[in-house]
Amino acid sequence: MYAAAPTSSRRRLALVLGALLAVLVAGCAEAGAGPVWQAGAGGGATGAPVTGGPSASGSPEADEEAISLSATGDIIMGNAPNRLPANGGKGFFDSVKKALAADLVMGNLEEPLTVDTGTGKCGANSTRCFQFRAPPEYAAHLRDAGFDLLNQANNHGYDYGPKGYQNTQRALEKYDLAHTGAPDQITVVEVKGVKVAVAGFSSYVWSNSLVDIAAAKEVVAKAATMADLVVVQVHMGAEGADKTRVRPGTEMFLGENRGDPVRFSKAMIDAGADLIVGHGPHVLRGMEFYKGRLIAYSLGNFAGGGNSLSNTGRLGWGGVLKVSLRPDGTFVGGSFTSTYMNGAGKPTLDRGDRGLGLVRQLTRSDFPKTGARFDEDGRIRPPA
Repeated sequence: MYAAAPTSSRRRLALVLGALLAVLVAGCAEAGAGPVWQAGAGGGATGAPVTGGPSASGSPEADEEAISLSATGDIIMGNAPNRLPANGGKGFFDSVKKALAADLVMGNLEEPLTVDTGTGKCGANSTRCFQFRAPPEYAAHLRDAGFDLLNQANNHGYDYGPKGYQNTQRALEKYDLAHTGAPDQITVVEVKGVKVAVAGFSSYVWSNSLVDIAAAKEVVAKAATMADLVVVQVHMGAEGADKTRVRPGTEMFLGENRGDPVRFSKAMIDAGADLIVGHGPHVLRGMEFYKGRLIAYSLGNFAGGGNSLSNTGRLGWGGVLKVSLRPDGTFVGGSFTSTYMNGAGKPTLDRGDRGLGLVRQLTRSDFPKTGARFDEDGRIRPPA
């Protein structure tokens, strides 16, 4: 058995008032209530209005109090100007749209949505340097897929400098999409009467720090005072087809400190996080439970339009993680749906469930006692 992370008095009160909240939410819906606003670093209303995504048909478990959240790994829709998908990217996410459906749909946006700012990070003589961008209007494809919130805390968020970063935020807001990942940024969305705070972390200066765990804990602790649930989006771990294993200790890549995924994730749960969504290695990794909270160490590559990401072998596999949580953070149920990037880099449902098979194998190897348990359909439950 695993003890639940400590609940604040605010969260206990949320449970007591659960029934009342449900009635109030229903009443607002009937009255045509307006959109819920995201909250910035200071907790005030900022940015674009955000509404919860469509309710998931076939959510992991039925529970009147629970809300469903889905998440993906790395998303690149193309690389302007010459490596963009056909038809302007229309229908880019069609294959996976149903799998994504949840009350709150999140993704890791691994590229700016911007015009060329003239400040691309790769110079004319650069080697082993990769920079990406897609046109700002591609934010519409994310909205049409059902995404509600995108994480910018990753190594490509600043590929076109601060201007490209800001252009991305404006593009997302234009299509009513929330964003998170800037230093001290805590994004709060409300779905079905439940407030969810999301903060993004990476090892780069344009995001909350993955490496400074003490500072990261302060961000998460603050987030826990602002919402019922706290989700950590984190770009962590070394990259490569051979980086599927999770082991204690700091991971380095090309001289960069990519964090200590195990230490970081558990510290964030100790600070008040209810779900850890990892990405960064470009491959899937195992999942474990800690104090009743799920840690997904990497969801792999989800989309690499214009062949921006390698889809060779395990590098081409990803998936959609879906979990149902009560307002106090209790895990109700979950599922993992396997995807792969097709020849054009589009995310595609994988009927062969290669990703699920790999995640199950890695979880058994790396977390024999604390690992998530998966059935043949990808449903997730905690260890006995």
